[in-house]
Amino acid sequence: MTNNTADDRKRAAALKALDFIHDGMIVGLGTGSTAAHFVKALGAKVKAGLRITGVATSAAAETLAIEAGIPLAELDAVPHVDITIDGADEADRSFRLIKGGGAAHLREKIVANTSRRMIAIMDDTKLVESLGRFPLPLEILPFAARTTMRHAADAAAAAGCAGNFVRLRGGDAHPAISDNGNLIADLDCGTIPDPEGLATALSAIPGLVEHGLFIGLCHGLIVGRPEGAEVIEPPAHGAE
Repeated sequence: MTNNTADDRKRAAALKALDFIHDGMIVGLGTGSTAAHFVKALGAKVKAGLRITGVATSAAAETLAIEAGIPLAELDAVPHVDITIDGADEADRSFRLIKGGGAAHLREKIVANTSRRMIAIMDDTKLVESLGRFPLPLEILPFAARTTMRHAADAAAAAGCAGNFVRLRGGDAHPAISDNGNLIADLDCGTIPDPEGLATALSAIPGLVEHGLFIGLCHGLIVGRPEGAEVIEPPAHGAE
């Protein structure tokens, strides 16, 4: 079967991710359109007898999981997360991601950081040679938000990004608010030549609660393509 639309390719990646889920696992449930395909498909497996516990990364993911019949637990109530399956707005072949298009990157990063393994699922348009075309989401405190945004723009410029325009998502009239009650801003970097350096610089800005660069957290990609889903994993240790 050919996956002709982006949604078809997202679904193909989500279904392939089911291969990594086994009985007894604690599974981090991502947020967004691709992750939603996974949650729904996982719910069907649960109804067929698969025994897992889900940990939601957002209120939206929690609602979808409940509708799908997936038993849930709070992150604080479980000893670890075996695997997290989540989407990505961009990914490169070094397994660095941009996330946060759904304004859930803070909780997504907390869950991913607690997971033994994270796999990002996406359609083939999200796999890029260099991160930065997708605006980098920032979760920021409402207090002195413009000052924090200015510091973020300065950090992007210092890190050599092609752009450094930062805007409040939704604008002043209807600002986007995260599940945590914070504002969401988007930093148009153009290209990010040093994702690690930019991540470090942004993390050092007071008032910037979390950025959408996921560095060292993702252990594999599943990319939905017209001909099916491609699994991309790091080479085995010691492989040539």
